[in-house]
Amino acid sequence: GGPRPTNSPEDFSTMMISLSQSRIITQPLSKAVRSRHTVAAATAATRSKKSRATPLAAPLTLTQQSFQNHATSRAFLVLAASSAATLAAYQAAGDDGDDGNLFWKIARCSARNLGAEPVMLSPKTEPATGILFPRLCNGMSLAGCGVRIKWRFVKVYAVGTYLDPLAMSVVKDDEKELKKALLDPNYPRTIRIVMNRNLSIDKYTSAIIEALEPRMAGQDLESLDEFKKMNPPVDLVQGAEMEMTIRGDTLLYKNAVGGLGQIKSIVFTRALCDVYYGEDAVSPSHLEDVIKGVKSL
Repeated sequence: GGPRPTNSPEDFSTMMISLSQSRIITQPLSKAVRSRHTVAAATAATRSKKSRATPLAAPLTLTQQSFQNHATSRAFLVLAASSAATLAAYQAAGDDGDDGNLFWKIARCSARNLGAEPVMLSPKTEPATGILFPRLCNGMSLAGCGVRIKWRFVKVYAVGTYLDPLAMSVVKDDEKELKKALLDPNYPRTIRIVMNRNLSIDKYTSAIIEALEPRMAGQDLESLDEFKKMNPPVDLVQGAEMEMTIRGDTLLYKNAVGGLGQIKSIVFTRALCDVYYGEDAVSPSHLEDVIKGVKSL
């Protein structure tokens, strides 16, 4: 929905300068790389190195600006990992001017440099609702998904958990330790909710708050009001998505219209973990699938 990336020579040069000065790219540009983008980048980088007039803060600021565009940011990350060899392959692949395909082109070239074709992971289907969950979300991997059922038969929403495989690797082979880790907000995760039916925003927020409040033991209850305010007064429709990313005492929340908010409370994040991973979890099928899925991350 945002502005399309420009992918102009100047933008490409800026990206390359930022990467080289941040020491993300460790290989020099190959002479075989002769596209107008990379030549411009190499020239600008050489001038910058000679003058030494560009402080380290400048590339960091430019990097932040680049990340404002989603498509460009994904290409930016792949570019950082692929270095000059990928740029040569990208040139060979051709630039038809379609900026929206920039990420896929560079990813395809990166895979070829490794001697393989890229593999796209198929989404996982939540069986009770048929809702699809992508394998990756916010840099984490899908561990499992399930359904939230009310009144024994109403399938309100599907819920999935995304975890950091590296963080979970130390506990995934011990189910007791794994369950303790799922209750610990210091293990980062994203909880992704997808509505299976229309629901008023008041009923949605009230259900979350009613599940959280008794688990908070009277502490930090003002954070419940903060959570309610992060949801605009727009009723939820089937397919609406919300994301709750937990990192320690911080909840990063993305509401159904794409708005972002933050709550800083270890009481809140610990209670939220208990809502979805405790003994009385609101979706037993989700918890069961997550425990099973973590072992194969």
